[in-house]
Formats: sequence, structure tokens, C-alpha cells
Amino acid sequence: MGRMSEESEPTAALPEYAERVLEVAELIPPGRVMTYGDVAEWLEEGGPRQVGRVMALYGGAVPWWRVVRADGALLPGHELRALGHYREESTPLRDASRAAEGHLPRLDMKRARWDGRTRTEAHN
Repeated sequence: MGRMSEESEPTAALPEYAERVLEVAELIPPGRVMTYGDVAEWLEEGGPRQVGRVMALYGGAVPWWRVVRADGALLPGHELRALGHYREESTPLRDASRAAEGHLPRLDMKRARWDGRTRTEAHN
């Protein structure tokens, strides 16, 4: 498939693990998210750091905003782009506290997190 972010360098072939990570990202329904650790657990291989590395290098062509940090914080440097996607998809968000840098909301992980069981499930 050869998916890569705009910043990544061309390679002969996408690593097999990266391909599997990107396939999971594509399964996540609009309005839902999985953490880096959730994706690794789904694959039964690697860990959050490995998934994060794959998303950073190759995730530009998949819904990267649906693979997130476990604390619900928006991806540094991509907050506004991600927030636009979350609002468009009605992803559950929590209001930011006044002390939060930039007053950006966080994902409401209890409501937005997808367990991978059903693809057509709507969020609560």
C-alpha cells in the first residue's frame, strides 16, 4: 500500500508491522479513538512507542487523529488539525481548564475510546 506522511522519506516497501498498524488505524470508526497502546494490544505485538513511531513516519495517509495518547491530550504540533477532525466527526471532547496551555480541549477518553469489537457502533 505504501502509505507515508508528507515528511517521510520514500522507501522501497512499507515495513510489515507498519502496514498492520495503519490497517488498524483505518478500522477505527469516525468519532472514536484508540490509544497507541490499544493498537499494540490489538496487534499483539510491539508497544505504544512502536505504534507512535509508525504513525509519525507513515500515518499521514490514514486517519492519524484517531490514534492518540492515553491521557486524551491532542498531538503536540497538530492540535488544531486534529481538533478540526474531532469536531467534524463529533468525537467526544472535554473542555480545557483555564490552566491548560492554549485552553485546548482533551478527548473524553471514557466516551471516545473504541475497543475494536464492532465497527458500526456509535459513541454514547
